Amino acid sequence: MTAEPFPFDEDESAAFGAAPDDPAEELRALVALTLVPGVGPGRIRALLARFGSAQAALHAPVAALVQVPGIGLQTARRIAAFDDWDAVDVQFERAERVGATLIPAWDERFPPLLRQIYDPPALLWVRGERTPADDNAVAIVGTRRPTDYGLRTARQFAAALAREGVTVVSGLAYGIDAAAHRGALEAGGRTLAVLGSGVDRIYPSRHERLARAITAQGALVSEFPLGAAPDAPNFPRRNRLISGLARAVLIVEAYETGGALITARLALEQNREVLAIPGALHNPASAGTNRLIRDSLARLVCSPEDVLEALGLGSAPTVPEPPPPPPLSGLERQLYDALEPEPIHIDVLCERTGLDPSTALVYLLQLEFKGLVRQLAGKQFYRLQ
Repeated sequence: MTAEPFPFDEDESAAFGAAPDDPAEELRALVALTLVPGVGPGRIRALLARFGSAQAALHAPVAALVQVPGIGLQTARRIAAFDDWDAVDVQFERAERVGATLIPAWDERFPPLLRQIYDPPALLWVRGERTPADDNAVAIVGTRRPTDYGLRTARQFAAALAREGVTVVSGLAYGIDAAAHRGALEAGGRTLAVLGSGVDRIYPSRHERLARAITAQGALVSEFPLGAAPDAPNFPRRNRLISGLARAVLIVEAYETGGALITARLALEQNREVLAIPGALHNPASAGTNRLIRDSLARLVCSPEDVLEALGLGSAPTVPEPPPPPPLSGLERQLYDALEPEPIHIDVLCERTGLDPSTALVYLLQLEFKGLVRQLAGKQFYRLQ
């Protein structure tokens, strides 16, 4: 059964309170509420609906707090006793150091799609820039243990969608997530990474460089406090934002269990379109996607055009095509023309070009440095453009 979203009235900010008279102090009070143990976005919604502002909620007596739905005596006492304003100041100091912005739910910059979900966050920390163009987004997710097929497919779909002006949303994880972000970046498009930690705690740490690139062509987004560690319980919560920020969720590869299937379930609950790319029957990394298609929980797609058609995005504004490839030498051009979008073994390339393996490998490496070719395990190569 599909969950009903939290009811917003015509002024969508009403569920989280109206814009405050003293915005700076209200933001500090809102952050303070997020630091109270046991107070999540649902309870913050209830507090703001009852008291009108975070400041008023923090100054309310215990007797009034326990009258709020979902606020028990222990939680009420924690709210009334809160006085760790140094921790609140640390949040803003950390944000200033990393260039993060706080967007409360009542702010006009808050993603409108997130307001439609059952459990929207009370605030977002954003590192980079989220723009109105990001309302036209597709989430691309999948396993952290993909096949080469899955990596190439995620990258190619993300690049194609990005060129059509579609923002690619994912979770910065190993595997399909990272491939999706990279595909969008390489196409010159926009991408958002939703973190299960603070926006100043990149996880996995090996994706620091990728995260920096994302902030230049999109944003890192999190509802968790700055400094928050990537604890396991955070990721299912994070997944609802990945699907909530997008008009559709595309599952590239997924095992029978895993985070990608959680995201698919959340997307269905949020009335989002769920799309899936089929895989080989005996490939365990495709078992989850194939099951989604079999059970009619996801629409089968075979090309980026299928995704655009599913969403009616064929007329989306296009991102300019990437610049033409750099000039190639004679042997580079010979090898490049012999390659295909599908992997080809070095021996086949040598047969096609008449080059010996040692010479071919030298020029293939040069093509890889130019961003035109990628190497897979077993000395297989394919072209990127």
